[in-house]
Amino acid sequence: MRNAALVLGIIGGVFAMFVGFFGYGYTEAIERFGEIDGLAHQVDNVDLIRIASFLSPVLAIAGGAMASARALWGGMLMLISAGLMYYAFGFSVFTMFPIGFTLLGGLLAVAAGKPDEPKAHF
Repeated sequence: MRNAALVLGIIGGVFAMFVGFFGYGYTEAIERFGEIDGLAHQVDNVDLIRIASFLSPVLAIAGGAMASARALWGGMLMLISAGLMYYAFGFSVFTMFPIGFTLLGGLLAVAAGKPDEPKAHF
């Protein structure tokens, strides 16, 4: 379960990077070039989108990397990442796989209470 959490967290984080690049780039482009009537408008909370664009992939990749050694901490980071992505970007065709991978990876990491190693987190 820890290895599955590791892989899901890292893959989800890489997919989240693409969502983050687009989200940050969109807010930056609208700020620099202005809105286009009927096509592109600035989001309500620019800072939320920019923070989530950076933090979500970082937390997912870090949580996935930590899942084999510290499953509880890694799982919590992945769950926070999935929640932040859902809160900032919502659930759409572009976010369903990053959210799904990091959420499942986080749940698997937290559920790994009795690992192969003698260290359990609960």
